[in-house]
Amino acid sequence: MKKGLPEILKRYRVFMILFLLNILLAVIKPEIGLKSLDLTWKNTLEMLSVIPPIFILLGLLDVWVSREAMVKYMGEGSGIVGVLLGFFIGSAAAGPLYGAFPVAGVLLKKGSKLSNVFIMMGAWSTTKIPLLLFEASAMGPKFTLLRLVMDIAGIGVIAYLTEKFLTTGEKDEIYRNSMLKI
Repeated sequence: MKKGLPEILKRYRVFMILFLLNILLAVIKPEIGLKSLDLTWKNTLEMLSVIPPIFILLGLLDVWVSREAMVKYMGEGSGIVGVLLGFFIGSAAAGPLYGAFPVAGVLLKKGSKLSNVFIMMGAWSTTKIPLLLFEASAMGPKFTLLRLVMDIAGIGVIAYLTEKFLTTGEKDEIYRNSMLKI
């Protein structure tokens, strides 16, 4: 389905507003504006270096893992296996948190349980294995282990409660949005 210009403008209006504000800032306060534009450019380059590999891996996941397998291991009724897989995927992931959102979309599209996707995102943000190793060397293993245990418990509770407090309509909308093509 081809999108019209008004729909594209509506979808990217926040980006366009921020871009125009950046330009306006560069005109009004050149030193701050140029610094802002420089940071924006650097962040764009960083995103362009991270996003393509994530999309390649997602394409492979989409092709190689059947919906039936995903439902079996991460869908409704997957139990502790789905929870552990969610933690593993998030903890083993590389890249910044914004990389978790396309992964979450593919998992939802394939039939993953919403709380398991929330767990994956929580693990992605707080329990990455390389970060834990660095933290243990800097803060000590006792601190790292305590924080990890608290994070795991917190992620599980937050994922469970979030799914329980969402209405059926809200859950349906999340699943529907994961099916949209970009």
